[in-house]
Amino acid sequence: MFDIDRWREIFQSINKNRLRSVMSGFTVAFAILLFTLLFGIVSGLSNSFKGAFADDAQNSMFVRVWKTSIPYKGLQTGRRVQLKNDDYNFVKEEYSNKLQYQSARIYKNFTLKYKNEASTYSVMAINPDHQFIEKTIINEGRYVNERDIKEKSKVIVIGRLIKEDLFGERPALGKRINVNGSSYLIIGIFSDEGGDNEERKAFIPLSTAQMIYGNNDYISQMAFGYNPNLSLDAAVAFGNKMERDLRKKLNIHPDDQSALSVRNMAEANKGVGQFMGVLYAIVILVGSGTLVAGIIGISNIMIFVIKERTKEFGIRKALGAKPSSIVGMVVQESVLITTLAGYLGLSLGTYLLSLIGNSLEEDYFIKDPSVSTGIVVGATIVLILSGLIAGYVPAKRAANIKPIVALRAD
Repeated sequence: MFDIDRWREIFQSINKNRLRSVMSGFTVAFAILLFTLLFGIVSGLSNSFKGAFADDAQNSMFVRVWKTSIPYKGLQTGRRVQLKNDDYNFVKEEYSNKLQYQSARIYKNFTLKYKNEASTYSVMAINPDHQFIEKTIINEGRYVNERDIKEKSKVIVIGRLIKEDLFGERPALGKRINVNGSSYLIIGIFSDEGGDNEERKAFIPLSTAQMIYGNNDYISQMAFGYNPNLSLDAAVAFGNKMERDLRKKLNIHPDDQSALSVRNMAEANKGVGQFMGVLYAIVILVGSGTLVAGIIGISNIMIFVIKERTKEFGIRKALGAKPSSIVGMVVQESVLITTLAGYLGLSLGTYLLSLIGNSLEEDYFIKDPSVSTGIVVGATIVLILSGLIAGYVPAKRAANIKPIVALRAD
């Protein structure tokens, strides 16, 4: 490996057959370039899918109800299904060992006012676990807690953009704002990866909303986080069972999708995982096929190189050169061509992906296409092995030729 004379001979051989070396390396460079671009694009699609679900926890589940579309047990079509605290408590108690987080929800649109600044925002009444289900990031203060629920406190957590709209650069934490005619204490300010719409929301205790706005036990939705130790298949089965049990409890037809639905992130994650798995398999198949073609091309080139140098190898053996030295020289040349060509393709592919950036996100949902460090390391190993494979077979053949036969070769 560190024999300078050997490297000098290798570069002389490559220089003597420059066109042939370039053409043989081109197939490898093209294979790695194609693999890098395809893998980067698939990675960009994966980033888009992850970004679409960034607002919610990966183990979240949401129960929604509306009007019935199928008559059931003597109840007519068009019946408005109403969730109550009892339904929420039923799920909490029935599946306590399969739930990590749980929260009920009530949706309201209220005018929030501070001094002369006022605007209408989405205000959601929730339980404390909602912070983790929605992946809410507290920037200042705190979130709604169990004490707020128990005491039915008039406290509010506002989004970062609500704070900017109403307070500008002034501090908002600890101030009181008017919420639909009632005074609420700001206990927290949050941000959210879901974007501007999510940061123009506010949260209040569920019990407070039920007491002030209706004096009832109605809820709009239920949100849960299933136990993260559950496999995707187990989480999907759990969601299906929860839906069946709720349909029985609420007297909803088993096939009535309008009246009740359970959006389970496990189903989405499973579907995305399968889809991305197929895409990655296609990329690996196409890249591997092109790389194999390149290896075969380099192997053929090395056969021609060895044929041209048959007499030289014969003289080397006659002078006492070991077969291993001949094999090593041919393999080194093959590895050098393969590695240089491969890294040219890898570098070009990485550069093109950096140029693409997020330009395809809006039209093709490809966000930040790139290749990871692991892929680069893997590509390095593949390139070295490819060079070894491409050079070893013809090199072994050259090393086994008898000197007398080699000297007679034309």
